Amino acid sequence: MDLTVPKYAYVFGFLQADGHLHQGVGQKGWLSVEINARDADLLHTFRKLTPYYSRIAERTRSTNFAETHRSAIWTLCSLEARTKLKELGLPYGRKSKTVSPPSAPFSERDYLRGVIDADGSVGYTKQGYPFIALTTASTAIGAYLCAYAQQVTGAGRTLRRNARDGVYNVLYTKENAQRLAADLYYEGCLALQRKKTAADSLSAWVRPADMRVAPERRRWVAREDHVLLRLDNAAAAAGGLGRTEKSCCIRLWRLRTGRVPMPGGQ
Repeated sequence: MDLTVPKYAYVFGFLQADGHLHQGVGQKGWLSVEINARDADLLHTFRKLTPYYSRIAERTRSTNFAETHRSAIWTLCSLEARTKLKELGLPYGRKSKTVSPPSAPFSERDYLRGVIDADGSVGYTKQGYPFIALTTASTAIGAYLCAYAQQVTGAGRTLRRNARDGVYNVLYTKENAQRLAADLYYEGCLALQRKKTAADSLSAWVRPADMRVAPERRRWVAREDHVLLRLDNAAAAAGGLGRTEKSCCIRLWRLRTGRVPMPGGQ
C-alpha cells in the first residue's frame, strides 16, 4: 500500500470514505466495503491489487430507497493488511468525522478521486450545468479538497456544515467543474467507470454567449477586519477597503456576533 502509487492512493481514498474496519475479539477483525452490485468490477480490481486473501460476495436486501437492492461486498481479514491500513489513517469503527488525509506522502489527485468516487457526485445539474461535488463529515478532508481544487481551478470555497445533518457539501460547477474533473479523472486512471464516463462528458459543455461569468468572491483578510473593527463604521470603511457599504455592514455584524472569528491580535 504505497500511497505514492496512483492506484493505491485511489484505493485508500475510497476505503477512507466507504470502507469499514471492524474490530473483533483479540486480534480478530475485518475490512469490508459494500457498494452497488453494478460497480462490482471495482472491487475485483481492489482484490487483484491486494496481496492477501479476500473475498467478494453479493446480497439482495430492501432499503429506504428500493425494495430490492443488490450490493457487492469485499471482505479482507488479514491482520497485517488491517494494521497497515490503520497506520495509514483508516481507524476502526465510526470514522466519518475523524478521518483525514494521510500523513505519509501520497498521490493527491488519485486519493481525492477515490474519496469522490465513494462519497461524491459527478454529472450535470437540473439546469444542465456540469458539476462535481463531495459530501463529507470530515473537516480535514473537506478542507483538503478545497485547497487542492483552488490550486486547479482558482475557485475558493468556505467550509460550512449544513444545518440539517451537519455535513459539508463542497460543490464546483461549470468551468470549475470541468477543470477539476479533467484533472482528477485523467485518461487511464482507476475509477468507477460510470463516474469516469460522467466526468469525461463534462468537457462537452460550452457556456452560452449570453451567460455572464460571475466574478470570484473577494475574501476578507485579517488586515481588512482590523480596519473595519477600528473604524466601527461600515460607510467609513467601505471607501478605504474598496468594498461596498453593504459588504462592510454584513462583515461587521458577523464579527460582532461571532458568526466569523475575530482576526488575530484582537
